[in-house]
Amino acid sequence: MEGHAVRSLACLIMAGLIVTTPASAQEPDAATEDPSQVVIVVVGAPGNNSYERQFTRAAQRWKEGCSRGNAEFISLGLDEDPNETDRARLEQILASQATRADIQTLWLVLIGHGTFDGRRAKFNLRGPDVTATELAHWLAPIRVPMALINCASSSSPFLKKLSAPDRVVITATKSGFEHNVTRFAGDLAKAIIEPNADLDKDGQTSLLEAYLSAAHEVVEFYRAEGRLVTEHALLDDTGDGLGTPADWFRGIHPEKKAADNASLDGYRAHQFHLIPSQSEAGLSMDLRADRNRLELEIMQLREQKAEIPEELYYERLEPLLYQIAEIYEQVDEPTEEADE
Repeated sequence: MEGHAVRSLACLIMAGLIVTTPASAQEPDAATEDPSQVVIVVVGAPGNNSYERQFTRAAQRWKEGCSRGNAEFISLGLDEDPNETDRARLEQILASQATRADIQTLWLVLIGHGTFDGRRAKFNLRGPDVTATELAHWLAPIRVPMALINCASSSSPFLKKLSAPDRVVITATKSGFEHNVTRFAGDLAKAIIEPNADLDKDGQTSLLEAYLSAAHEVVEFYRAEGRLVTEHALLDDTGDGLGTPADWFRGIHPEKKAADNASLDGYRAHQFHLIPSQSEAGLSMDLRADRNRLELEIMQLREQKAEIPEELYYERLEPLLYQIAEIYEQVDEPTEEADE
């Protein structure tokens, strides 16, 4: 590939047009695809009827997203009070996921209220609550990539406890002391199934895009109401447990960096799609893993661009572009039946 061609491709990458799956607004055929994603939605103790309606509506939107994306939906907290506590049931559900070999991605979404006493953060369940430490222990045996989303008040301490490599962790608050009920749960559930949240227009809404859209909607609500914003969401997907607020992004790209020059969040979250495009759904588990790895290498290289000679930058970029192109060629190659 000539140098100017590599540079042209690199410009597209910087604009976010190549490092994502080729655009396709079509959804996968749920009749022919086996579920590869499991989404566990936990609705906590609502407290009153108004919150119960809000939490149930958010959970139903996640269920709709699972149906459209052909993901397995598991809910907890929407049924009548069972004989067994929700805390015990959640522990059992997570333990059962650790032994499964048929899933590629696990999503855990907590919708409800939370508390923080200065030492321990809890998510309020019907019956005994669950702490961030307990949840981290229950998740430890699960080895697939995970999206862990706590939409509750006082949820920030969960981020540091749950953060780990190959995990996307999102909390509705930036502090355990942001204890007012949050709007983030409803806005995120809406964004995850909303085509308008597809910021880079690749035919699918990533978890990063849903996070950014929801955070924006939260701020707009408080601004329209003339109220002080009492919740500030965070996203961590580098495993450092620090988290990045939504206003550090320009479009889908993180623009600001922490004072200690920590790695930028967002790249891995942009590879999680509850409702994949047809092109994304066509990738096998192995091809998707290879594509994701190459995309992250490109993004890491992008961060170093200002620090290395230009020629060396493009020299490192070229083979990564070739490898991604080869992956998509394997998906796009016509079958013999198609040629007949």
